[in-house]
Amino acid sequence: MRKVSKFLLMALACTMIFTACGKKDEKKEEAEAESEEEAIVIGGEEEEEEEEEPVAEEIPEEPEEEESDVPPEGMVASELTGEWIDESIADQRPMAVMVDNDKPALPHFGVSEVDVMYEMINSTQNEGVTRFMAMVKDWGKIKQLGSIRSTRPTNLQIFPEWNAILCHDGGPFWNDNFYKNKFVERFSGTFSRVNNGKAREFTEYVMAGDIEKNFKNSKFSRTFNEYHQNDYHYLFASRNKPNDLSSYSDAVDCKKLTLPFRHNKPWMEYDESSKTYKYFQYGAAEADAGNGNKQVAFTNVLLQNARLEQLDDHGYMMYYPSESNRDGWFITQGKAIPVKWTKLNDLAATHYYDLDGNEIRINVGKTYVGLIREEEWKNISME
Repeated sequence: MRKVSKFLLMALACTMIFTACGKKDEKKEEAEAESEEEAIVIGGEEEEEEEEEPVAEEIPEEPEEEESDVPPEGMVASELTGEWIDESIADQRPMAVMVDNDKPALPHFGVSEVDVMYEMINSTQNEGVTRFMAMVKDWGKIKQLGSIRSTRPTNLQIFPEWNAILCHDGGPFWNDNFYKNKFVERFSGTFSRVNNGKAREFTEYVMAGDIEKNFKNSKFSRTFNEYHQNDYHYLFASRNKPNDLSSYSDAVDCKKLTLPFRHNKPWMEYDESSKTYKYFQYGAAEADAGNGNKQVAFTNVLLQNARLEQLDDHGYMMYYPSESNRDGWFITQGKAIPVKWTKLNDLAATHYYDLDGNEIRINVGKTYVGLIREEEWKNISME
């Protein structure tokens, strides 16, 4: 109001020329005020009526950090992590590698370099022992990954959404009908054996050159084929403006996450310096023996409440990974929000939505996906 009074006094004391100048100055100040408070728009109709030539405003430069979302020359964003990869592998199909997670299989090799790590129980026996399915985009860099074990029907319904190729060693007859799907392509039992002093079932690994050898002995395409869906998987937040979940009123603190897998009793601890969740199981840090014992860590954690059906009396079971509007959690940056997840069919991507129905944006980096049977959902613990 003081500014308006000032200009009224000037109008009485000065000539019409100075009055006109005063009006222009007033319009400029109002325009600048609107620019500073974009969320509040006042007087839009009045400005339309006045038909004056708008006052030129200085356009602020784009923040330097936004340039980080423009790919460097010759690079593209990975569909798995959002990280920059060489454009020569943009259309390269990822590998989905079945990794034994029973204690005798430890230490693991290559697991700290995995892009997306799925974990789910592999059997209802043995306290529900879990198995990893490790997704790797740039598989040409693999030196040693595993050890490798068999697959289950659940995996055969999830990995096709990435148009990936499954790397495993056999599986129960419950897999047979899923093997018949033309989009299920896999390399089975064709990897290297390592003399590590363990029983034979713990000695098979994906070693450097193994995947190349498998391609030469198959007719599978190295690049996305006709079953690749023109559908994104994850929406990624800006690299330098990560999603810290501060905009969500239902966000809760999550500095430690305990998962209700009874066999390996895993938990994760948030590391503020790296903005990642470090993974622990069997009472110790999950270390990668093939990468200087680096601890496995994830930028994002996605948990899915999933129905489970036991198939026989021998512990064989199957989750239902293709459902709609199931409960979930998205965890990142020391916070967690409840979400809903949907997957329409074996080839469709799994999408995650906040409780307002908006698809979430995860952060650039590695992601952990845990399928939790609905009976155990209430036993997830966050601190």
